[in-house]
Amino acid sequence: MNPTVVVFDIGGVLIDWNPGYLYRKLLPDEASVSEFLGEVCTLAWNGQFDAGMRFAEGIADLVKRHPEKAELIEAYWLRWHEMLGGEVPGTSALLARLKAAGVQVHAISNWSAETFPRARELYPFLAEFDVLVVSGQEKLVKPDPAIFERFLERAGVRAEECIFIDDNAANIAVAASLGFHTEHFRTAEALERRLNSHGLLPQLQAVQ
Repeated sequence: MNPTVVVFDIGGVLIDWNPGYLYRKLLPDEASVSEFLGEVCTLAWNGQFDAGMRFAEGIADLVKRHPEKAELIEAYWLRWHEMLGGEVPGTSALLARLKAAGVQVHAISNWSAETFPRARELYPFLAEFDVLVVSGQEKLVKPDPAIFERFLERAGVRAEECIFIDDNAANIAVAASLGFHTEHFRTAEALERRLNSHGLLPQLQAVQ
């Protein structure tokens, strides 16, 4: 069965998010940035916000453990928008083309419920999804199968009808185990070829 429904991840596929963009402004060199993000504001720590923890709670706890780095830790919330590097080239245009072709387009994203509204203000295309499942709102995070199952229930579709696009291999593996078609995202060009192979962009040439 060819997929007829497209399901996007957001960070790393549509929006370039990287805490290094902020901390390169605040720390003297790349080694300091790597050390800080590897030992203090780690990806695991950030994952708590994706799972529903409030920033005030997570930051207060981390400041207690690293009081000498309080200003740097607090910047994670106060200057969060500086971690956004803009749109990933080409993918929002594919989203627009899919919508113009009448394809159902959804999203499952690991993202904080507190920062996602800020992202929507900066990137209006985030309002274009038919069904949007945000981990921080659901208190479920990829690659937990439960967040995929919640999406399927909410969208009223079956996994085999969907192609799921994500830059994270673990998320792709779980989606595939549930029956989704999958595309491990690398570039918009490769994604476009894959979508075309399934006939999901029949009006591509007509859309400017």
